[in-house]
Amino acid sequence: MLKPRVLSLLLIAFIFSCTPDQTSEEDQVDLELTSWVDPFIGTGGHGHTYPGAVVPFGMVQLSPDGDVEGWDWCSGYHDSDRNLMGFSHTHLSGTGIGDMGDVLLMPFTGEEFWTPGPKDNPDAGFRSRFDKNTEEASPGYYAVDLLDHQVKVELTATERAGFQRYTFPVDSVPKLILDLNHGIGWDEATETYFESPEDGLILGHRFSTGWAKNQKLFFALKTDQNWEEIKTNEDFKDSKAILSFAGGQKIIQVKVGISYTSAEAALANLEAEIPHWDFEKIRTETKAKWERELQKVQVIGGVDKEKRIFYTGLYHSFLVPQLFNDEDGAYRGADGEVHSDPGFENYSVFSLWDTFRAEMPLFTLLQEERTSDIYSSMLQFYNESGLIPKWSLVGNETNTMIGYHAVPVLGEAIMKGLDAGKAEEMLEAMIQTANQGGEAFEAYRELGYFPSDRASFSASATIEHSYDDWVISAVAKKLGQADVAEKFEERGKNYRGLFDPEYGYLRGKKSDGSWVSPYDPADVQHSGVFIEGNAMQYSWFAPHDVPGLMEVMGGKDKFKTKLDEFFAFEIDSTVKFEAADVTGLIGLYAHGNEPSHHIAYLYNELDEYQTTQKLLKQIYKEMYDDKPDGLSGNEDCGQMSAWYIFSAMGFYPVNPVSAEYDLGLPIFDSIKVKTGTLDFEVKKESDGPFSEVYLNGNSVNNLKIQHSDLKTGSVITFKSNK
Repeated sequence: MLKPRVLSLLLIAFIFSCTPDQTSEEDQVDLELTSWVDPFIGTGGHGHTYPGAVVPFGMVQLSPDGDVEGWDWCSGYHDSDRNLMGFSHTHLSGTGIGDMGDVLLMPFTGEEFWTPGPKDNPDAGFRSRFDKNTEEASPGYYAVDLLDHQVKVELTATERAGFQRYTFPVDSVPKLILDLNHGIGWDEATETYFESPEDGLILGHRFSTGWAKNQKLFFALKTDQNWEEIKTNEDFKDSKAILSFAGGQKIIQVKVGISYTSAEAALANLEAEIPHWDFEKIRTETKAKWERELQKVQVIGGVDKEKRIFYTGLYHSFLVPQLFNDEDGAYRGADGEVHSDPGFENYSVFSLWDTFRAEMPLFTLLQEERTSDIYSSMLQFYNESGLIPKWSLVGNETNTMIGYHAVPVLGEAIMKGLDAGKAEEMLEAMIQTANQGGEAFEAYRELGYFPSDRASFSASATIEHSYDDWVISAVAKKLGQADVAEKFEERGKNYRGLFDPEYGYLRGKKSDGSWVSPYDPADVQHSGVFIEGNAMQYSWFAPHDVPGLMEVMGGKDKFKTKLDEFFAFEIDSTVKFEAADVTGLIGLYAHGNEPSHHIAYLYNELDEYQTTQKLLKQIYKEMYDDKPDGLSGNEDCGQMSAWYIFSAMGFYPVNPVSAEYDLGLPIFDSIKVKTGTLDFEVKKESDGPFSEVYLNGNSVNNLKIQHSDLKTGSVITFKSNK
């Protein structure tokens, strides 16, 4: 085995050979930024992340599973776990619903079991206790010692394949169970099959239903040694197998390729990406892939804790969306059919209600070369299903949450000039989706709001649809379609009709125009007219129309009063708080859930920049940590982390489609962003608070900078007048 020092030198050489123009001795502060990443951050509390092996945006997420039930096991793993049921190849990062967990493998010795057994009695199945002190995770690598079987497990991965190395006791008979019944959360196997066409090879598939109603996953499994026996069980003959190897074999290696098109494609993916049995080579290459991504942002200053939070956040932001096509370009479309290579990498797992706010905008800075494929994937989904994705999961539309937030993602691309000549096609897809059928949507277009007696979560849906509608007006205006722009500009004001003048907050209405009662703006409920929030939280979501929002709240002074009350609100026993995912509270500001993410920046609209900075400083301190419970809410496919990355840089996309950023509070002395297309710096001359901001030496007077300002050579400087 290579020593750590040798591995480090090989990694550095690999990075520089692949990116000769991206680093230099002068500005290379940390040669191994992966050392700042801790994949265990977010695995505790309600973060719902996983610690396993994955490449940036990879199709395979090879990670340990401790449980498949319970809200805090949506990723299959929680920091509180002390025994494991195995290692599966697909996982979700930070979602509020569980799914996936395909193709579970578990190495073991001794007595044979066909089920994992319960967590509170691991001796009743193939589960194993493990030692947290020996558990290890870093970008592209995971390792753990299984105490009950005395097996050391090591995992790494490529884009479409997982690689496992098991070290058994010398005097044992190594065994391995393949479990295709296993699935996380809502996932339930509907059809499983495997065969062994030759020694050391298993081909098969696992079809399932759950959050994704019709998931079809295929796999190819290879072992570096032939098993002596393969057993099946009458109860599980098409879904489980036990492989037994010759006694005294200390190391058994397993490779698994996956595909959503066929078992043959899974085998082709595996052979293309891992054609050998050199585990350390794949581990080193995977780490180098992460290093290249992290090197796009260099920070100077700050304490170690802040660096760990920052680079782990960048790591989490680059896990999703997930690659969805085979090595030859083929993929399974939203129509359920297999399509050949469309000429771009196809992606799925779009948690758009969450990620349109900061993660997708972050990609326009740090993943510009990948954004064209992401936008094309959304358009392809539209061509196959008739609608752009809302919350797509492995090619399935889950219809989760509210709004139709692929619209701001596509709209942002157009407004920032990243549409790759597809602006007209994008606008057509946006309009068709906005005009989709159904009773609730027809009522919205007829009444100007979603009525509570004809639509779920009607008030929340109205204000978020208003924003999406405005996006279409902004894009249509840019593309010279005046009639469309005018129509959707009016729809962008629809939210105003749900502001109750008595309270100055958003309130549900029925079809007859009467208000929904009873009503308390502070009540947080999962049912009724709001979802994952209350009236006081949702009422601030009009980033496209802040002057109009001030007006319906009763004017600028009342806007400020309500904003102050919002952050100072004291929750007592009279407030109904029924939503477990409304967390990370400062008053009623809930940083653990997305509707609140932009609100601290609204003080800039009142020329109270120092109040914005004060709140941001509090959020940095209280809502993020470098411990397993270091996220104040679900990671939500990168959104929680993307908020931190943006804010740490000193600006945030309150309204992403405006192609401008609101200024905030930078954390580090300097942040240098260097990608293939951008090369700019943000620096601060004190620890703040800041009263002056300069762009290339010129004062920024409106507390906003434009996306077009972030050009190669640009420098943003934060200064204090102290």
